[in-house]
Amino acid sequence: MTTVLGRRAVNRATLARQLLLDRSELPVPAAVRHLAGLQAQTPQTWYVGLWTRLAGFDAVAAGELLVTRDLVRLPAMRSTIHLLTADDALVFRPLTQPAIERSTMGAFGRHLRDLDRDDLVAAARALVEAEPLLASDLGRLLAGRFPGRDAGALAQAARAWLPMVQVPPRGVWRRAGRALQSPLDTWLGRPVTTGSLQHLVLRYLAAFGPATVRDIQAWCGLTRLAEVVDGLRLRVFAGEDGADLFDLPDAPRPPADTPAPVRFLYDFDNLLLSYADRRRVLGDPGAVDYASHGYAADSNMMPSSVLVDGMVAATWRTTADRTRATLAVRGFRRFTPPETEALEAEATALLTFLHPNRIPDVHVTA
Repeated sequence: MTTVLGRRAVNRATLARQLLLDRSELPVPAAVRHLAGLQAQTPQTWYVGLWTRLAGFDAVAAGELLVTRDLVRLPAMRSTIHLLTADDALVFRPLTQPAIERSTMGAFGRHLRDLDRDDLVAAARALVEAEPLLASDLGRLLAGRFPGRDAGALAQAARAWLPMVQVPPRGVWRRAGRALQSPLDTWLGRPVTTGSLQHLVLRYLAAFGPATVRDIQAWCGLTRLAEVVDGLRLRVFAGEDGADLFDLPDAPRPPADTPAPVRFLYDFDNLLLSYADRRRVLGDPGAVDYASHGYAADSNMMPSSVLVDGMVAATWRTTADRTRATLAVRGFRRFTPPETEALEAEATALLTFLHPNRIPDVHVTA
């Protein structure tokens, strides 16, 4: 008989994998590997994702790992910029190629008809190996070599067909830098690796399980993974709605009543973007209404969320002037006095991390 995992048990398993039950002592590269990367299209906010997961997190040291090329930022899962270890980037990037190509061709395919892929890749490689380039500059230079083609589409095709990283100082803690691109293999001095979809699925489950096939596909942007999952030796649970939840046999699944501390998530936190069914952290439909907090579905703004008892219960924003840093927590419900106290303590710690030389000022409202 299949064991049923209630939503709260699924939630606690998820938080354990995501290092959100207890701050981990893992060094940054090991944590990034364990998490199967972090979504990182914003150059700086992902640092909060590591701060909230790791004990004694040193943002300066973490940023230096981009300079030493132990970590890289590049398009991968869902064609979005992710922070990955160098080893994972060389494996994950080819595996996610179909998703990257699908999104690129869907948006720019009409401009790329009859374009010789090998010619474009060779031309793009020669340009970005000579010097890292912005996408706009790369597109302009490619348009000179492929007359009559749209420069933006050429830049996007190069991004899809030639694995490229965004080079530092972009992404380095407190450093400004333009989104200059360089070939992944050139930047790391190693060729991309032929990996397996089985490996990708297992890495996802280690970081995000238990999960459905649809959840796995939502994370990586790939399709038709049911056969891959069926070929693996996995435990199968039943969710509250009867859906099959697949998991690694020996992965942590804490009891449903395990305490879950207040945790602040960044705007593109993987916890909220890696599932087709996000009820494990959002609760029933209507429990979390981001639009009521000013985050319209059709806007480019992404909310930064707060977990209370393991579930999204608030959003947060910061402002700062020369002397004071303010963090405003706005709840989707009223908080108990102990919850408010925990929110204030964690918010103060976050402000100290983000603005160490300013007076912290925390406001919690419902």
